[in-house]
Amino acid sequence: MGFASVTKVAEADFPTRWGHFRILGFEGLLPAPRPCCEHAAQEGRRSEGLVALVMGDVQSAPPLVRIHSQCLTGDVFGSLRCDCRLQLELALKKIAAEGAGILLYEQQEGRGIGLMAKLKAYELQDEGLDTVEANEELGFAADCREYELPAEVLKQLGVSKVRLITNNPEKVAALESAGIEVLERISAEVEPLDSFAGYLKTKQEKMGHILETMVGEE
Repeated sequence: MGFASVTKVAEADFPTRWGHFRILGFEGLLPAPRPCCEHAAQEGRRSEGLVALVMGDVQSAPPLVRIHSQCLTGDVFGSLRCDCRLQLELALKKIAAEGAGILLYEQQEGRGIGLMAKLKAYELQDEGLDTVEANEELGFAADCREYELPAEVLKQLGVSKVRLITNNPEKVAALESAGIEVLERISAEVEPLDSFAGYLKTKQEKMGHILETMVGEE
């Protein structure tokens, strides 16, 4: 499903503890709600938002890019059920160390199923299901995310070639199919903690995420 339009709605100065960025807000208008997304299906929303943190010159050479899906529980509350916050911080550190890059923060909570469904999935995981089984038990795909909006934002930023920070080969394939050349995949792997080792194992075994080592048993 493509976007009918993508519009930059705001841009501002944005100092952080990792360094100085510009923060940009984009809105993509969909011709119809995504059927897999809980909030779109329930509320009939037809737009999606994306925040871009941009550091330095991202046009003279292919920049480091991270597409990060919103994770309220991890990014804000510091949840150790997942590695999301650690990956976010890893990406920001890598961009800061290079002095240039883009972090695209997409509103796709719970791999696209929405916050309330994600909490229901947590409940099912507490009962013994893994992260894929829990999504499917709720009637969703294992991963409902799509990446047309990040690709369109990169094009608006004048970027056609990237070095992508990800463990997920689907992100590489999605950008390539949208006309963004991925010159290099850079690992977003973090040291696994016991609290999310099973989560990483499931992503590795059932979702094809690329990790250096097999993580422990759930």
